Amino acid sequence: MIYVVIVFLWTAILLYILLGGADFGAGIIELMTAKENKAKTRKTMYKAIGPIWEANHMWLIIAVVILFVGFPKIYATISVYLHIPLVCMLLGIIARGTAFVFRNYDAVKDDMQKVYTPIFVYSSLITPFFLGIIAASAVSGQIDPLANDFLSAFIFSWLNWFSVAVGIFTVSICGFLATIFIIGQTTDEGDRAHFVGKARRAIFFVMGCGALVFLAAAVEHIPLATWIFGDTPGLIAIIAASLSLIVMFYALNKNKPILLRLLAGFQVAMILFAATYSHFPDIVLLKNGGNLSLLIHQGQAKTIATLGYALLIGSLFILPALVYLIYIFQTPKKASQIAE
Repeated sequence: MIYVVIVFLWTAILLYILLGGADFGAGIIELMTAKENKAKTRKTMYKAIGPIWEANHMWLIIAVVILFVGFPKIYATISVYLHIPLVCMLLGIIARGTAFVFRNYDAVKDDMQKVYTPIFVYSSLITPFFLGIIAASAVSGQIDPLANDFLSAFIFSWLNWFSVAVGIFTVSICGFLATIFIIGQTTDEGDRAHFVGKARRAIFFVMGCGALVFLAAAVEHIPLATWIFGDTPGLIAIIAASLSLIVMFYALNKNKPILLRLLAGFQVAMILFAATYSHFPDIVLLKNGGNLSLLIHQGQAKTIATLGYALLIGSLFILPALVYLIYIFQTPKKASQIAE
């Protein structure tokens, strides 16, 4: 049953990156859009992220619950040594959600709208940045359980070039996902050409940020290249993701939004697989050479079994409901009926 739990954990993280990432990317794209195009971009983005907005943080909650219940030592270590970026990420989620609701559903349209918009767009940038920092810090080998001062224990565990580079890379992934999602919501050919151009630029920006991650890893003496290219499955995943870019450029030219979204999801899944496969089942790498393993540092057998069954049964309710939610939001007539 432990492998069932691990699969759900990995899947929840992937879906949060994909769906939550596209959601955060909406604010990032709005921030990077010229003033004269902001209103149109914002309106189109809301149509694209509608179903994602309704359910994206569910995947983060599932991942946190799995760690808390099934892997308490791993959860405690991450929560203690990375509590500063965790708090920053959570504050970003709260600020972003609050600003989004007030900006769109406030009964009075006044000057406060000028406050909500900056909060929304900048928290959309900050939140995935710290999410990337947390993920990178867990495997950077900078968490020091033997640290006896505040800076070593709670600052240098995450404040390093590699973690910052992964944070920037995560932001670029979110912007990329948002540009892919928005293309399927455009009906005007001029708008579509505009967003296709954004998607192309986002692809090259992600590639540049990926190169920055490898450079930062080399500076910090983190064997990232060995992790990704040293194992055949990881190498195959990266090659597959790279080759799918060719198909993606074809889909951009031929206006195939569904294929674009599938390809974007496939590429992110391959990147995540390549980054985690080589040191599986280790999920936290410590400074003293130790590690925390999903297989060794799991909870009690009965707890894991109960958690596994709960996840299996819960998925029978969650997944069909999510599919129906997306269907409703992608069907204008039905969506308008629900809104009424």
